[in-house]
Amino acid sequence: MGMGKARALKNKVVMMQKTAKLTKAMNLVASAKVRKAQKAVIQSRPWNECLQSIFGGLSTRLSGDESLPLFDKREVKSLDLVVIMGDRGLCGGYNNNIIKKATDRKALLESQGIKVSLIVLGKKGFKRFFDEKGKVIDPILKYEMGNDASGAIAFELAEYVKKRFLSGESDACEIIFTKFKNMMTFTPSIRTMLPFSPTEITSAPDEIFQLTTKGGKLDVEKQTIPPAEPREYPSDMIFEQPPEKIVNMVVPLYLNGQVLRTMQESIASEMASRANAMQAATDNANELVVKLRLQFNRARQEAVTQEILEIVGGAEALAQAGGN
Repeated sequence: MGMGKARALKNKVVMMQKTAKLTKAMNLVASAKVRKAQKAVIQSRPWNECLQSIFGGLSTRLSGDESLPLFDKREVKSLDLVVIMGDRGLCGGYNNNIIKKATDRKALLESQGIKVSLIVLGKKGFKRFFDEKGKVIDPILKYEMGNDASGAIAFELAEYVKKRFLSGESDACEIIFTKFKNMMTFTPSIRTMLPFSPTEITSAPDEIFQLTTKGGKLDVEKQTIPPAEPREYPSDMIFEQPPEKIVNMVVPLYLNGQVLRTMQESIASEMASRANAMQAATDNANELVVKLRLQFNRARQEAVTQEILEIVGGAEALAQAGGN
């Protein structure tokens, strides 16, 4: 009985060691993907900076009477709510936090009489939203998220919400995503995508996070980048097309870039959350290995002691039988 218990504990130790190796490997993979996601954010920065600069320069040539449909603010009766989450679990509370944020926001908007249409990125959100009767709400548009922010999906999504806004099907568009702050902090955030605000484009600073290694541990360096300086156009410059028309061509590109950026930040947050969850799982598995080894040693000692006692007892019994 004693040796059987010891063998069972030994098997558990081996199983926990394999689990720790697996979760450690998943932690390293997720950490590498955080680096990849942050690299994508840095590489996309010059494009957004260029669009910011162009718009800032063109805005000085506008009189204020031009027709800029994507800047048109009207009474909000219908709103598109874009929700970005992951395709898989094993990432702590990442998906549940976004679902809670989106559910609360949807309930608040509907309480104000606003019709909300859901657009979901990430398989974890396809069947997680319900109406007041408990029936699953099918999003009007849904995409799988994958491990990389897809430029094609960002473009298609930006075009879709832009067309709905311009046609009057929706009066505004908000996006709920996870803002990456550092390896331990990711905040579910809401950003208004449409209608645009000129000051948001020209005055909003940017934040870049770079994953580094300090003392053998992962760390994040934060860098705040001021908004791009408006491009200066000579006062006597003659545009082949009116500045109004150029602005209406530039702004959809900026919208596309912002959608891609929120996808990149969400992926970085998901991978960082997964890295943390797998690190915690690895630590727990290693702690359990230590405890199981103590139990195994104790059980083996008890089994050996029991066998010695049985041998001694048997020897004494034989001696007594021989003496008689």
